[in-house]
Amino acid sequence: QLQLVESGGGLVQPGGSLRLSCAASGSTLDHYAISWFRQAPGGERETILCISSSGGSTNYADSVKGRFTISRDDAKNTVYLQMNSLKPEDTAVYYCARALYTCSASLTRYDYDYWGQGTQVTVSS
Repeated sequence: QLQLVESGGGLVQPGGSLRLSCAASGSTLDHYAISWFRQAPGGERETILCISSSGGSTNYADSVKGRFTISRDDAKNTVYLQMNSLKPEDTAVYYCARALYTCSASLTRYDYDYWGQGTQVTVSS
């Protein structure tokens, strides 16, 4: 049984950086696409970035373009989300999930079979 655990969240000032990790156990990630999502208080879960099994990335959120990047280290069974130039509106719970299909614009939240529990990111001065 695959388990995904996010870590690396916390409180950061505007303009700061954080790197989130999505670590897998119980199974390997190397044949799967993995996406990062976020959900702000009172908001819907938003897809941010997806990384394919070959390492190609798909950006779903214009609001993070040029600031967030996704990467993977299959040797460590971990996917990362590097977040730079953070803004207060980036405050949310961030989740990772394993996709049933490769990254594409047509993926919906229902196309993921395993989810992590989330990690809180708060951007505030």
